[in-house]
Amino acid sequence: MRLLIVEDEKRLAASLAAGLRAEGYAVDVVHDGLEGLHRASEEAYDLMILDIMLPGLNGYRVCAALRAAGNDVPLLMLTAKDGEYDEAEGLDTGADDYLTKPFSYVVLVARVKALLRRRGRGAAPPVLSVGDLRVDTAARRVFRGDDEVALTAKEFAVLEQLAVRPGEVVGKPEIMAHVWDFAYEGDPNIVEVYVSALRRKLGAHRIQTARGAGYRLVAAP
Repeated sequence: MRLLIVEDEKRLAASLAAGLRAEGYAVDVVHDGLEGLHRASEEAYDLMILDIMLPGLNGYRVCAALRAAGNDVPLLMLTAKDGEYDEAEGLDTGADDYLTKPFSYVVLVARVKALLRRRGRGAAPPVLSVGDLRVDTAARRVFRGDDEVALTAKEFAVLEQLAVRPGEVVGKPEIMAHVWDFAYEGDPNIVEVYVSALRRKLGAHRIQTARGAGYRLVAAP
């Protein structure tokens, strides 16, 4: 899952991004409303966390512009203001949820997960099965038969991208876009590193390489 945080309080934005990355999400951060609107319009995000009081363009206007353009990305609005009028205005412009500062990080993560589950209803079951491999996307746990396999957050995120399309080739650029941040400038072969780790933990034949195209997850022979 790829998230966008639009928040001008840089320390808060960095803290939220670090926490959400530890949860296994790819997170991009911008600090300006105009940049947030541009990024959300150009890139495919699974969820957007949007502050209301922003330089350039406030959160209400960013939200309204996205909805007017037909962009239905789940949107969680943040604000330091408190009052029914602010909440009503945020929801009226098309926000999906609303959180008033200061807030508990645990509550924010719960809201994020709830919005992502809501968006995913009808698209994919919470438990994905490929042969005897079960990927529980809600609990973020993986089982091979009756045995649980311990994966890191990034390993799980890569596996999830393959498990939602079993038997199909998923390209490395697509995996990169959903698992790593927009600004990632590390080794472009990082996907291969995580695929190798998954093969060691799950079995070498479960993830096949389609040369020049990507990877496919298959049931073990």
